[in-house]
Amino acid sequence: MLLAVPNVSEGRDAAVLEAIGEAFAAGGARVLDRHEDPDHNRAVFTLAAEPGTLHEALTNGAREAIERIDLTRHEGLHPHVGAIDVAPVVFRTPQQRGAALAEALALGDALGELGLPVFLYGLLADGRTRAELRTGGAAGLAQRMADGLRPDFGPDRMHPTAGAVLVGARPPLVAFNLELGPQATGDDARAVARAIREGGPAGLPGLRAIGLTLAARGDVAQVSCNVEDHEALALAALLEAVERHAPVAEAELVGLAPQAAFEGWPERVPIRNRASIEERLSS
Repeated sequence: MLLAVPNVSEGRDAAVLEAIGEAFAAGGARVLDRHEDPDHNRAVFTLAAEPGTLHEALTNGAREAIERIDLTRHEGLHPHVGAIDVAPVVFRTPQQRGAALAEALALGDALGELGLPVFLYGLLADGRTRAELRTGGAAGLAQRMADGLRPDFGPDRMHPTAGAVLVGARPPLVAFNLELGPQATGDDARAVARAIREGGPAGLPGLRAIGLTLAARGDVAQVSCNVEDHEALALAALLEAVERHAPVAEAELVGLAPQAAFEGWPERVPIRNRASIEERLSS
């Protein structure tokens, strides 16, 4: 059983998200989780299926997303280049790595057949990152394509309404947001993110972080993070690093995380949507 975590550029229209989720399921995947956010205007699905079936289910959902999401009208805080913005295949053990790499390549080929330019990242692209490909957003990627950058699959131009898609294979990544105390501002959140992300003055290994202001939550200041290796950086250590700069009122898990990522987390800070991969697979 492999996992996939497709991110779609829609976080406000429940009917659209229901239709995409139903398409993933109709393609043969089990939908373990769906998380949407109106400020980010983004939804994260967590799927599980056998190799061979997983890329077919992802393609089925992508077809629905292309029909229903128009990036030319999209507004949201999260960096993105496509309607199906990123579609990683996830391996939970080293033994699954080969199957995940093969499944991601099959997915890239299938998504290219739908008319999306597909860019590989991570293990399948000599370490090229999502952030590199997202620089300047969809417009920036379109310009680089016009200047000669070629996708790994699909057409040599952006889809007019669905953009492009980033495909990779990776171990579990933990998408985790920390909401600062009520006196904090978006500028405070951005300063914290600059300080703690990998490469910053107090940089943490494998941490990607941006600071945001969430209008839908009453202008809450949020440090939005991706923890790429929860064994190297536990969520409790991330909390400690943020609290050196600003108090944290609440945290939020986006999607699912390995149970081990929560080890040592203090009960004084609640986590919204807390759920583990292991719990959902066994339920």
